[in-house]
Amino acid sequence: MSVTASHTGATRWAAVRPWLGVAARLGLAAVWLVAGGAKVGDLAASGRAVNAYQVMPYDVATVIGAALPFVELALGALLLVGLATRLAAGISAALLVVFVAGIASAWSRGLAIDCGCFGSGGQLAAGQTPSYLPEILRDLGFLALAGFLLTWPRTPVSVDGWLAGPPVEDDDE
Repeated sequence: MSVTASHTGATRWAAVRPWLGVAARLGLAAVWLVAGGAKVGDLAASGRAVNAYQVMPYDVATVIGAALPFVELALGALLLVGLATRLAAGISAALLVVFVAGIASAWSRGLAIDCGCFGSGGQLAAGQTPSYLPEILRDLGFLALAGFLLTWPRTPVSVDGWLAGPPVEDDDE
């Protein structure tokens, strides 16, 4: 590869990367806002969904289930406006790893549950089959968005960008 081709590729990446970051930020914001919004109206159902994983005592699961929609909504709001993007992406990544581990754990233990990711979950009715692999793959895709934002959190049209000012040339933040 010639130096000119390499420079052109780097220039193209530098021009496209911030807008990919906007897409990743807004996509992940939408995920959290939809997930939290679907659960916030029925916190008891959210608690039952967490309890269905059978990894913690009932009382702890219900508290976590009741708090989770508010955490998701807060992450969605931060990512939507682009404030504390790296922090929100880091918390998102950690939550997504926990979600993937929880789904994998339920699958490996033979539980038949709905993940409760976008609304009420819990035990499936007799004859219903869980869809663990698609749920894990979906969450890994969301984890990739969070990873992108952890690596390149500065995006156009964001509070972070407005507060920090224009990026420095060759800023690989």
